[in-house]
Amino acid sequence: MNDSRWNKIKSHMDEQQLEYLLITEPKHVGYLTGFFSNPHERFLGLAIPKNDEPFLVVPSLDLEAAKAVSSVSTIRTHSDTDDAYTLLQQWLGHTKGQRIGIEKDHLSVSRFERLNAVLGGSNYSDVGQILTALRAAKTPEEIEKLRRAAHLIEAVLTEGLSHVKVGVTEIEIVAELEYQMKKLGAEGPSFDTMVLSGDKTALPHGNPGNRAIQAGDMLMFDMGVYLDGYASDITRTFAVGERPNTESIKIYETVLAANLAAISKIRPGATLASIDAAAREVITEAGYGPYFMHRLGHGLGMDVHEYPSVHGNNEEVITEGLCFTVEPGVYVAGECGVRIEDDIIVTSDGVDVLTTFPKELTIVG
Repeated sequence: MNDSRWNKIKSHMDEQQLEYLLITEPKHVGYLTGFFSNPHERFLGLAIPKNDEPFLVVPSLDLEAAKAVSSVSTIRTHSDTDDAYTLLQQWLGHTKGQRIGIEKDHLSVSRFERLNAVLGGSNYSDVGQILTALRAAKTPEEIEKLRRAAHLIEAVLTEGLSHVKVGVTEIEIVAELEYQMKKLGAEGPSFDTMVLSGDKTALPHGNPGNRAIQAGDMLMFDMGVYLDGYASDITRTFAVGERPNTESIKIYETVLAANLAAISKIRPGATLASIDAAAREVITEAGYGPYFMHRLGHGLGMDVHEYPSVHGNNEEVITEGLCFTVEPGVYVAGECGVRIEDDIIVTSDGVDVLTTFPKELTIVG
């Protein structure tokens, strides 16, 4: 286990007077041990007793894979016919009446009831906050993974644009993009790939369909990939075939200015609310304030949406190592929508923009 992460976990247990801590979110198990797995309905967990060594619990079919990579040396297994919860209690020992840390956001009610029936803890403390704090400050290794994921999705976008032409449907472009993701080495898309054209671009989270792309359309791509367990997320908007109308150009230039204004304000010590405000002020002054109806961005890491949430009421102070998106947008029904999204890392003195794909209005197809 990473020493820094381990020390912070142990300190949290001491502060909260926890006798046991149980990690059950698969990504967090992987984050702390190096063993990433999707157990499906089977039990997967990292058990950390206060006064004993931690141990990893995996389905028996995953034992060899876990042994190959886990930083936690003690690995216990259960078969498909075992009651993993009863075994867990036996391995932990005396748990009745003890204070136990769990991930309340991850455990379903039914799983918690099964766990409580065998452990019998007197009090269950949520450890989600410490895990969120650990994940928020990206290490240099994590930053490089995020950078590679950003570069890969930009290569996918470059390939995808070569297939744009009048008459091709949105869903056909989605299919090409997701083929390129796999071809170029991604684990898969980090969310449902979105390609919207024409007046559908005014739907911030619209669904790609069989609409054929037409000359004069605005064309929006919102997509990302997972690579080495880390996500990317990029949005770019283009014009198809010809220069768009005056209103569409004004919307595009406004959104681009908002994107650049927000990025210019990012630095340690600034608040997340101030970054949202920087973008929103540009859009409001251009007369499109009511048409920017979502937050400026969201955290990015092992999940495509994670802490922090970048919005106008979040007065949390920005710290070095935070990774989040900057994605202002304007969506005018019956006209068009434009969104421009970048992935950024907060540095010691400013910002490192991971996404580098050009943002000037470009005509494609």
